[in-house]
Amino acid sequence: MPRFSPTDLQASAAEIIRLAGSSPEEADIVASNLVEANLQGHDSHGVGMIPHYVAALRQGGLKANTPVKLLADHGAILVFDGQQGYGQVVTRQTMEAGIERARTTGVCVTSLKNSHHLGRVGAWAEQCAAAGLVSIHFVNAFFRPLVAPFNGIDPKLGTNPFCVGVPRIDRHPLILDFATSAIALGKARVAYNTHKPLAPDVVIDAQGKPTTDPACMIEPPLGALLPFGKHKGGGLALICALLGAALTGSPTERLTKSGDMHILNGMLSIIINPAMLGGAESFEDEIEAFLPWVRESRPITGEVLFPGEPEQRRKAIRAKDGIDVDDETWRQLVEARASLAS
Repeated sequence: MPRFSPTDLQASAAEIIRLAGSSPEEADIVASNLVEANLQGHDSHGVGMIPHYVAALRQGGLKANTPVKLLADHGAILVFDGQQGYGQVVTRQTMEAGIERARTTGVCVTSLKNSHHLGRVGAWAEQCAAAGLVSIHFVNAFFRPLVAPFNGIDPKLGTNPFCVGVPRIDRHPLILDFATSAIALGKARVAYNTHKPLAPDVVIDAQGKPTTDPACMIEPPLGALLPFGKHKGGGLALICALLGAALTGSPTERLTKSGDMHILNGMLSIIINPAMLGGAESFEDEIEAFLPWVRESRPITGEVLFPGEPEQRRKAIRAKDGIDVDDETWRQLVEARASLAS
């Protein structure tokens, strides 16, 4: 399994993206986002996505060098169309606009439709938190139905992430970021590429039977991911579809056509400026008093960790020791580069 420094891996990723038609600036933005996902331990959203992006560019589902388009400005509500551009670019632009507006209005709701793959949603909460703002994100993933509703067998929902970011002064923010499915599809892809089984109770096969074989999500007959937390995850997945897609004007899973492999994401974001709320000072003070109090709970195993802490710890290790890329993913990256260079 090859291992790379973050700098070298980002350079390799950016080169492939440039060869696929992106400007150097766009390639660097996309590559940086992908490698950051690898650094934080989310290889499912890392450089392994690039072969899928190359295929999407060729099929017309992804458009290089395409900025976000502002459709409507209602003061505290901004409406955007991603125009099938790289999610790493158009979502960043959307958050920049939302952050600027929230600084003056106190809150900004941004609506983004027709973005290609958004990548790791936590990145957008981190962007808001770096500006000192709280953010809440509802995301719908229009690809093909992947997740069975609670007590169902047939996939009807997307992995539909939910994310919240809370800034902290001179400390890493709290970033709660998770798919509403038991695992993201990319984690099944990583398991498939590395010939490893999945954990129990995260997928079912085409007949609705529990399995640990990731092939059921990659090869027909296709099975389904299960929602996390039974009815809780299933309910939140449904809400993310309605708020992240229906409310933003994006297509829901219902409109997926057989054989359509285009990835389109819709995201509804609520960006809040704590400085303009009456309890802003107590909010900051209470965060730093509350978290140590919570951590005093006796751990069952290991230690009590907060949202975002496992990612920051993995990042510190991988930044120092390098990032492993499994052999199959590296083969796909080399193949993608060769196909573009020829």
